[in-house]
This record gives sequence, C-alpha cells and structure tokens, in this order.
Amino acid sequence: MTVTAVQTLKILTGNQKFSQLGLSMMITRLKSIYAKDSSQTVLQTCTDEINLFLQKYSAILSADFLVISKL
Repeated sequence: MTVTAVQTLKILTGNQKFSQLGLSMMITRLKSIYAKDSSQTVLQTCTDEINLFLQKYSAILSADFLVISKL
C-alpha cells in the first residue's frame, strides 16, 4: 500500500486510531511537525516517511491498512 499526499493530510489533521503503537507514535510526531510547518515540502516528507514505515512493517500493519484505505 502506498499513501498519497491527500491521505497523509487526512491522517495529519484527523483523529484516526491505529492499532500499532509504533505507527501511532510516528503519526503523533509527524502531526507535531506538520502543525509547525504545513508547507507542501513538509507534507511530502511526512508522506514519504509514512510510506517507508508501512513498507517496512507491512506484515504487522494489516488492520491499520484498512483504516488508511478508507481515507
């Protein structure tokens, strides 16, 4: 699964609940970064980081893929 910039924006501005602690912690950190600088460059950086995380841990993130795919 690949997250788009639109989905990243919804993640960074929404209140989704993710089952994996690591993903939740990363999203919280990215929300903080995005709150300080909401430029397109930061949004793309956040998108890239989410995609790398999802790719690396895809085997344990199936429930969270469902949450993201509904965005």
